[in-house]
Amino acid sequence: MTERIVLAYSGGLDTSVAIGWIGEATGAEVIAVAVDVGQGGESLEDIRQRALACGAVEAYVADARDEFANDYAMPTLKANALYQGHYPLVSAISRPVIVKHLVKAAREFGATTVAHGCTGKGNDQVRFEVGIQTLGPDLKCIAPVRDLALTRDKAIAFAEANNLPIVTTKKNPYSIDQNVWGRAVETGYLEDIWNAPTKDIYDYTATPEFPPAPDEVIITFAQGVPVAIDGHKVTPLQAIQELNRRAGAQGVGRIDVVEDRLVGIKSREIYEAPGAMALITAHKHLEDITVEREQARFKSSVGQRWAELVYDGQWFSPLKRSLDAFIEDTQKYVSGDIRMTLHGGQAIVNGRRSDTSLYDFDLATYDTGDTFDQSQARGFIELWGMSSKVASTRDQRVAGK
Repeated sequence: MTERIVLAYSGGLDTSVAIGWIGEATGAEVIAVAVDVGQGGESLEDIRQRALACGAVEAYVADARDEFANDYAMPTLKANALYQGHYPLVSAISRPVIVKHLVKAAREFGATTVAHGCTGKGNDQVRFEVGIQTLGPDLKCIAPVRDLALTRDKAIAFAEANNLPIVTTKKNPYSIDQNVWGRAVETGYLEDIWNAPTKDIYDYTATPEFPPAPDEVIITFAQGVPVAIDGHKVTPLQAIQELNRRAGAQGVGRIDVVEDRLVGIKSREIYEAPGAMALITAHKHLEDITVEREQARFKSSVGQRWAELVYDGQWFSPLKRSLDAFIEDTQKYVSGDIRMTLHGGQAIVNGRRSDTSLYDFDLATYDTGDTFDQSQARGFIELWGMSSKVASTRDQRVAGK
């Protein structure tokens, strides 16, 4: 029986050429797998037909938009996950769901190897291969660009020589990855980190310098998940899409950062994540009134570690699974409404309400009706500062000898 290889297929030049390239290099049949995580563009059926026209023996397509929003974007939101304080893990959280469908297809079609289009320089090769090793430990991995010397110029020449139905062979100056959670742009002109991004880089967001009138939105959460916008029920996918549209129109969610890649280099990245950043902002403000202080302090460090694990391709790891359990427990009372104004590149929260709030007006007010017993403060301060006072007394005594 001829060996079969499952290829993560985007429909673009490199992965289209990789179908025939893998066949020539290995003698294997190629099954193309395309996964829709809300990246937009061509229909899945058009992509499927192109894969077959390029020589795939089978083309498997999956609409994973709701799955991606429910099972990958929502855990990211609950963690308030921002890698290095900036990046909402746009690409990092899409890889595990794609891996899941790659392994599923490998089982279904009897493949022994999974292929992806990553280079040897980025994070995604790790995310794909660690995920595949975890879900399908018997499967082998190859990367045509990295392992079979499929360079861009060779890909163009191969496509032309074989009359492959590729939409374009013109080199885009940027490397772009996108899904419903956001959009990532890198390379080209951006590699000089002194260069400011040009307007043509952006697609999900309008220029914030000339915004339309302010847009006030009320987001309703139930246990950390958005369930309504302005009183209208939404699914997680619909919530992200609606806020992509409305926050994007105001230029919210533009991120320009030099980050630490897993492979040990620093890389300049431009991200657009209007829906993700608006939701994370709203969610964090709701946690501020519903999560107890010490739990919230610890959760911030857990969220940071969670983001690092996911960025580093450890979505399926035991530690990440354990952190998920803690984060999920913190969301028990994260229910209520957040009112925010979207305008000029900012998402500013100006109202919050919750039936499970820890904010006690009578304790917080300075007006008549204040129930806070200020007479307790003096003794509290004495005890709170006791250890520092004792240590300071010791330091002064020793220094005086």
